[in-house]
Amino acid sequence: MGRIHYGTSSWSEKSWVGPFYPDGARPAEFLTHYAEQFETVEADNTYYAIPRDSVVDGWAAKTPERFTMAAKFPRSIVHGGEGPRPDGESVLLPERVWGETEEFLAVMRRLGKKCGPLVLQFPYFNRSAFAGPEPFLERLDVYLGKLPGDFRYAVEVRNKGWVTPALTGVLRRHRAALVLVDIAYMPHPASLAKSMDVVTADFVYCRLIGDRKAVDEKTKTFDRIVLDQGRRLDRWADPLHQIADAAPEIYVYANNHYAGHGPATIRELRDRIEGE
Repeated sequence: MGRIHYGTSSWSEKSWVGPFYPDGARPAEFLTHYAEQFETVEADNTYYAIPRDSVVDGWAAKTPERFTMAAKFPRSIVHGGEGPRPDGESVLLPERVWGETEEFLAVMRRLGKKCGPLVLQFPYFNRSAFAGPEPFLERLDVYLGKLPGDFRYAVEVRNKGWVTPALTGVLRRHRAALVLVDIAYMPHPASLAKSMDVVTADFVYCRLIGDRKAVDEKTKTFDRIVLDQGRRLDRWADPLHQIADAAPEIYVYANNHYAGHGPATIRELRDRIEGE
């Protein structure tokens, strides 16, 4: 049975001081405290900018030997440009994004064995970006084929009609994981796992994102659970047990917007899975 690694999406939330971090903890101390509670984390900040070498070196220095840090590819690569809408003329095109790709991979390589999967989190693409899934998959196929083999990669697609055997076929060819994402408008991973083979690599990557609008309506801070997601968490049991028989490692991360407090959410899920 595969090993499940539980963590959260980011560690830098200041409202965690008190309910998760010790009172008086400073931001520079957050990651050290975090690594005492969980063995993995997803770096969300790499989506917005490629971190400096010194920043990544600091992450490595503040975490124990067996800690794993996953990270998102920069927005410029998976979204294209700086505008609010995805730029289909830039997304994944090597002539547009390969320089940034190499820069991102070089800095993440500084983590050594602590470097976890690197995530290509794509936005929803309307027809002005890609006419359909075929041109996107063609571009994804080429891009994944150019990536160096010393990293593990995961791909998250937010067009629900694009999560098909055609997508998993491309991912399987390049040994990249399909991200199983629990987000309001996407099929729940439990449903996907019943309808198709979702294991496309030697690891599985799961993200509990939830409904940002629903949580934002209830709170402006992320220090407690404000939305009952018990039923959605219950639905994770079957696919995780099924996947654990097919993949040696599973990474699962909870976002604050899933229920209001990422650490509490991932602990709830862990209790459901490990307690069975």
